[in-house]
Amino acid sequence: MMIEISNRQARRHFMSLQGLCGAPHRAMRKPELATAIRDLGFVQVDSINTVERAHHHILFARSQTYRQRDLKTLIEKDGDLFENWTHDASIIPSAFFPYWRHRFAREKKRLHLRWKDHFGKEGFDGDLDRVLDRIAKDGPMMSRDFDGEKPSTGWWDWHPSKAALEYLWRTGDLAIARREGFQKVYDLTERVIPDCHRKPAVDHEAFVDWACRGAFARLGIATRGEIAAFWALLTPQEVDEWIAAHRRELVTVRVETADGSKPRVSLALPGTVEAVAAAPEPPDRMRILSPFDPLLRDRNRAHRLFNFFYRIEVFVPEAKRQYGYYVFPVMRGDAIVGRIDMKALRDEDVLEIRAFWPEPGVRLSKLLLSKLEAELERVRRFSGVAGVKFLDGWLRGPLRPAALAAQAAS
Repeated sequence: MMIEISNRQARRHFMSLQGLCGAPHRAMRKPELATAIRDLGFVQVDSINTVERAHHHILFARSQTYRQRDLKTLIEKDGDLFENWTHDASIIPSAFFPYWRHRFAREKKRLHLRWKDHFGKEGFDGDLDRVLDRIAKDGPMMSRDFDGEKPSTGWWDWHPSKAALEYLWRTGDLAIARREGFQKVYDLTERVIPDCHRKPAVDHEAFVDWACRGAFARLGIATRGEIAAFWALLTPQEVDEWIAAHRRELVTVRVETADGSKPRVSLALPGTVEAVAAAPEPPDRMRILSPFDPLLRDRNRAHRLFNFFYRIEVFVPEAKRQYGYYVFPVMRGDAIVGRIDMKALRDEDVLEIRAFWPEPGVRLSKLLLSKLEAELERVRRFSGVAGVKFLDGWLRGPLRPAALAAQAAS
């Protein structure tokens, strides 16, 4: 008989796995930080700095004791973390490096054909050799350390050396030794990744098994597509073959959706149903999330679990935006209650609050607003500015369901 799981149970279990059910002031120094990132699997990196960069915001949302210097030390001095690619640029535990070798091998085939065609069939391989040899001889380097005119390609505005650096990083010959500002400093992988993480090898079967079980460990309940998409390491065929080989071990469940639509049939490992039933209730506090928070990375899953449709409107023409350039989801307890448009204005030393939209059905009560203001004060301290400034008319009404449907279809 198929096991039924309520939406609230599934929501809380997923939040617990994502580190969002713990006390907001729990310790997160270096040991706890390394554990938190390992539990998440990876933390996405993004260049937009509206309030703070995404990786810092993601970790701060899980503990207000998070300090950016601890992350820097774990990456640049201790070698416990490295930066590479999942579905996007991410910070990853160095213990996972042996599994990334399988990704590097695939990317060498895929990117070589794509990038060589774009950046020049004749000179691309020579650029790779030239850049690798120079870094081997001269040590860590940035893109700006190489000569080259930027072409007006209409695609990536990279000079040949920059393209070579990115290719060599994406395929494992180079690694990110550190960042200066937000600029990558590249070095040979053997000089960045500690030998204890770099030298071990895993075969293909062990790699696939690790990736599938690792996805389940962080999603709890998942479909085939969600397992394949989690790390962006596996093909659908590899996941299908793994599921077929472990079918007797897996449990089939049916998960209630937040909007009452058709339940989602998914899979889980043994013990998951019991863990779902025991999932803790998250603190009844406001929590402003990064748009790149792993809780929301899979937009379709977020909609099913939280009845929350979200997209980043950075690349949407201003006249067509429903909300704003970079708007943050707002949680209270186990529900997403709104979204907020805010920006840290460094020159004015304030966190400017431009708009807050409650989700449909959420009432702007005094309690809700007091919790929101308390969270904004926490974000203000996190962003390093002196005050919070509310613009006139910052409290907005919820977007009507018809408008949301139109947004989802566009």
